[in-house]
Amino acid sequence: MNTVLSFAIIATLLMALLILLRWGKLRCQGEMPTSLFAFMAILFTSGLDVGLVMFPLTEFPVYAEESAYAFTNPLAIEFGFWGFLVWGFYFLTTFYFVIVEPRLKLFEIPVIKLINNIVVIGTCAFTGFLFLSYLPDYAEGISEPLRYGLTGLVVLMAVFSSSDVRYVKWLSIGSTWLFFGLIGLLAMNAGMGTAAVGDSLSKLSGYFGNLHRFVTPLSDYHAFYLFWWFSWSIMIGQFVARFVGGLSARQLCLAMLVIPSIPIAIWFSVLYFYHEQALLMSGALKLAMLVVGVIFVINSLDSLIRLYTTNLNLTVERFGLLPYIGGNWVLMFGLVLLFQFTPLQIEWIGLVVIGLYALISLLLLRNVSRLSSGALQEVAARRD
Repeated sequence: MNTVLSFAIIATLLMALLILLRWGKLRCQGEMPTSLFAFMAILFTSGLDVGLVMFPLTEFPVYAEESAYAFTNPLAIEFGFWGFLVWGFYFLTTFYFVIVEPRLKLFEIPVIKLINNIVVIGTCAFTGFLFLSYLPDYAEGISEPLRYGLTGLVVLMAVFSSSDVRYVKWLSIGSTWLFFGLIGLLAMNAGMGTAAVGDSLSKLSGYFGNLHRFVTPLSDYHAFYLFWWFSWSIMIGQFVARFVGGLSARQLCLAMLVIPSIPIAIWFSVLYFYHEQALLMSGALKLAMLVVGVIFVINSLDSLIRLYTTNLNLTVERFGLLPYIGGNWVLMFGLVLLFQFTPLQIEWIGLVVIGLYALISLLLLRNVSRLSSGALQEVAARRD
């Protein structure tokens, strides 16, 4: 399974490199272009969930002890699992849905459309199931009724947010600012000055100096992360492509690799300071982290719900607001509950998405004559 994953990652990165070399100057603009900040906020909050907020403090000790990660420090390992290079998956799919899909419409082919929407719905419900499963780790001592009630409320809020794309955008921007505030709150609580933050950030050189090691799985746990990125890549690219605001392909790639990585790097550096100094986290700080993490889950779910309802024409305009909210909540929360009785793993979804990548690649090879620079430039010009 890891061999298939490694091959898929290398092929994906090579395809992204080909795009930059051949179509790097091509202007990318979606159907609903936004400012760069708004686009990045939507990308950042849609592509991440509560794990970004809650996992690092539990993972740093593991990375410090296991031999697979001995070549660098735990902060660099954590960043490698979440930052920089892995965002290249999202660049590739975003470029595809901005530039290529409008011309070839491969995702309108019935079998591809069916697989795509099954993956979107399944991953959306699976994300909710993971939140339900890990909630006792995030909120120690939470009762069973409260655990299920909070999960149902999160799904309900995500469905409501998905009912209007403006809500998705506003929630993304708002939660991005909340995340910045959370970083500042934890840094001030720890007494971190500029020098301490800079010293912690300097440890990230262990990632960039070993970048080649992160291309293929370091361990089964790293493979889990990479499968997760693959599973989300087509869905996130499909969703955020509509918000791209006129960047060239090279600018888009640089922005998607660097801009989301900056707050991730700062956040992990602050948490690593807590780890190194063995600082205790107060109940209030844990609650603040949980609140921001929950909002990130809502952001992730609302983008996926918005995506599959648009793809399948299950929209508010067609059914009305209350039926839309009721129907999607019953579907999503019902699937979340059903996932407790299935052995489904994210690796399986990742393999399906890799298969979808392979199918699309074969179809692209058959349509190579329609992918000339001039033809794609014509598609890009229609967005103006």
